[in-house]
Amino acid sequence: MAASDDRYRVAIVQSPPVILDREATLAKAVAKIDECADGGAKLVAFPEVWVAGYPDWVWRFRPGYDGETNRAIWARFLAESVDLERDDLRVVRDAAARRGVTVAMGINEREPSFSRSTIFNSLVVIGPDGNVILRHRKLVPTNAERMVWGPGDGVGLEAVETPLGRVAGLMCWENYMPLARFALYASGVQVYLAPTWNDGERWIASMQHIAFEGCCWVLGCGNVIRGADMPAELPGRAELYPDADEWVNAGDSVIVAPGGTIVAGPLHKAEGILYADCDPERASAAHRMLDVAGHYGRPDVFHLTIDRTRRMPIADA
Repeated sequence: MAASDDRYRVAIVQSPPVILDREATLAKAVAKIDECADGGAKLVAFPEVWVAGYPDWVWRFRPGYDGETNRAIWARFLAESVDLERDDLRVVRDAAARRGVTVAMGINEREPSFSRSTIFNSLVVIGPDGNVILRHRKLVPTNAERMVWGPGDGVGLEAVETPLGRVAGLMCWENYMPLARFALYASGVQVYLAPTWNDGERWIASMQHIAFEGCCWVLGCGNVIRGADMPAELPGRAELYPDADEWVNAGDSVIVAPGGTIVAGPLHKAEGILYADCDPERASAAHRMLDVAGHYGRPDVFHLTIDRTRRMPIADA
């Protein structure tokens, strides 16, 4: 890597949230933002739905199960989700402004309109002035996740300007959707965020592939959870998570340079913070050889139309 330039230092927080407790998780987020800022970070990234936790239990229920345990968990999950219109992220916005950093955070977002009972898997980027500059909802919840989240829309399928360059992101298996990736490449992404629940060698290899394909910095922001991190009051906890030492998710956060070289991580089966200096101009220069949305993309042959219309639940007037 080139000499250190902390103007472009990024940090990935790999630490468990306080699952099913929004306020406690947000308090932890503020402490982590301060810790990362003290370490020189100008961008702080958190994992997929870090507020207030990934609903791993849906993979442990038998298909079609809708018993009392499931209903009780859902009620708590809904109550602890994030309402952006209610400004539930105010303490994080204030922390971003106080420290002058950009914050990227995965949240369980509660739809503020109509029934208020739909939740989306969302990525929010908060600028160093404390304002939300990007919100993207996961396009297709993966497999059992469809019992939890509604399908997202094309809003946020684009890069936004930050002091660290043009930032954009996709959640977890969205990163396996070639057209979704291309939408970000075509918007000029330089720092590509990939908050995730996925882990393992295949995921890490995918992060390297994206960094090469898109000629961008890639931040794979992994969750790390053990059985002991599941709240004691979680309905059915003893049956769902009997082993407190189980690695429910191993994390595997990683930072990859344009071209595919890993510069930090992977952080496996451990809590911690990854740091790296990600100069956006290095991403721009990498396109000299390969620009899949430009001179290497043959726009005279291929065309992609992106509908960035916000989708809302349907309700009678």
